[in-house]
Amino acid sequence: QVQLVESGGGLVQAGGSLRLSCAASGRTFSSYAMGWFRQAPGKEREFVAAISWSGRTKNYGDSVKGRVTISRDNAKNTVYLQMNSLKPEDTDVYYCAADRSNAVTMRNSAYDYWGQGTQVTVSS
Repeated sequence: QVQLVESGGGLVQAGGSLRLSCAASGRTFSSYAMGWFRQAPGKEREFVAAISWSGRTKNYGDSVKGRVTISRDNAKNTVYLQMNSLKPEDTDVYYCAADRSNAVTMRNSAYDYWGQGTQVTVSS
C-alpha cells in the first residue's frame, strides 16, 4: 500500500513557475513508476508526466512538453514536477500517482495509487 500526498500548488501569474511535490509512504516507492496528471471539473484526467523507478525514463504530455520536468528522489520518497512558463490553461488540480508495473505510461488506468490532488491556478 502506498499513500501519496501532493503539495506545492497555489496561485501564480502567467509566465511564472511552480514546483509540485508528491511525498509517498511505503517501503516500495523506489520500485514504482510515478506519474502526474491534471484534471479540471467536468473534464477528463490528462496525462502530464511520468518517470520510471530509476529516473532514467521519462515521458511527457504534449501540452506541457518543454515546460515541465519530472524528477524523483528515492531516498526521500518524493517525486517532483517543476513547471515553468505557466499558462492560464494550466489551471487544474494536479494529482500524482504510482504504478507498480513501472510502465511509465500516460494511461491513468495503469496507476494503482493516487493522491488527493493539489490546486494550481494560473492568472492571466
